[in-house]
Amino acid sequence: MAVLARERIGAGAMRERVQGGLGGEIFSDLASVEALWRAMEADPAVLATPYQRFDWVAAYARVEPQAALRIAVLRDSAGRPRVLIPLAVAREGGMQVARVIGAKHANYHMPLFASREAAAMRPEDLADQLRLLGCGAGIDVFALSHQPRFWDGAANPMSLRAEPAPSDAYGLILGPDPESTVKRVFSGDARKKLRSKEKKLVEAFGPVACRRATTPEEVERYLAAFFVQKASRFAAMGIANPYADAAMRDFLARGASVESGTPAIEVTALVATQTGRVFAVFAGAVDALRYSGMVTSFDADPVVSRSSPGDILLHHLIGDQTARGRRAFDLGVGEARYKANICDETIALGDVTIPVTLRGHLFALKAVCTARLKRRIKRDPRLMGLVMRLRRRGRAAAE
Repeated sequence: MAVLARERIGAGAMRERVQGGLGGEIFSDLASVEALWRAMEADPAVLATPYQRFDWVAAYARVEPQAALRIAVLRDSAGRPRVLIPLAVAREGGMQVARVIGAKHANYHMPLFASREAAAMRPEDLADQLRLLGCGAGIDVFALSHQPRFWDGAANPMSLRAEPAPSDAYGLILGPDPESTVKRVFSGDARKKLRSKEKKLVEAFGPVACRRATTPEEVERYLAAFFVQKASRFAAMGIANPYADAAMRDFLARGASVESGTPAIEVTALVATQTGRVFAVFAGAVDALRYSGMVTSFDADPVVSRSSPGDILLHHLIGDQTARGRRAFDLGVGEARYKANICDETIALGDVTIPVTLRGHLFALKAVCTARLKRRIKRDPRLMGLVMRLRRRGRAAAE
């Protein structure tokens, strides 16, 4: 596929090398680009989010079987890879739409840049090169949501002229040590309340501990508890359970696998040390320096839930991530009370559409209108409440 892509875009790519210093190619399978990809992400100079790690994308690739895998690689005039973007291309409304792999399960869809220097490219050159690749690959439009405006202090060229996303993400900086970080994140009153709640949990169930899954057995046990807890939660809310899908369960299991070194997804649980009962679960995408929360759940048993096991686990998790040398922690996209309580950073996000064909331009216009409407609804509690009530009525009528 890489050779075919070069042949189809060859003349245009030559013009781009003269104009913007970039040339591109598209790969259609992970194996053909794995070595290059792993070399880029292993370089200390790389600028990327945990969701563009090879192992995270490889784990997710099977979730959307209707989508064609495409990995865009842009090189400079010396042939060095500068940008890598994993894409899923699927037919939507009669056109071929390319989206960054991960959908809503990836909090950030930023490209993988070889360095800060690579990320400092002219945004117009990046967009023009993608259009060129899109022409050769039969893509009508690139719909690239959840683009951070800045990442690790560097501007993301993909976010130029991006439409503000309906929701932003929330995070905090870790360090220099677990004790000072926890004290900064949780007030003295909050820590006192958490100690009291943990004490009540211990009185009811015996000693508890925050445990990170480091064996296949622990991964399986903690994820099994997560699936049960989430199923109960969604049923109580009258919402369809996305984790009932076998492909989604397989994705989390593959991403959390500890058999091949550092997992793409870390699973941590609050457990009773004597019985092994799992009270709460957190799972997040990770790289060497960041933990990015993806999913969380807790035991809805009133005897357990009144002790706020999710908050207790989060308290321990932040300290553990600091102790392990990570310097950034985030709780992903979307507004929530527990995020507002501990996070001191808003990670502004934008949605980007890059049309390639006339049909792609029509898609882009609709996407902008939809994004603005969603943002208005999510930022207005009254409108959001109305939407939630209408959804509940719709589900009740369907039943």
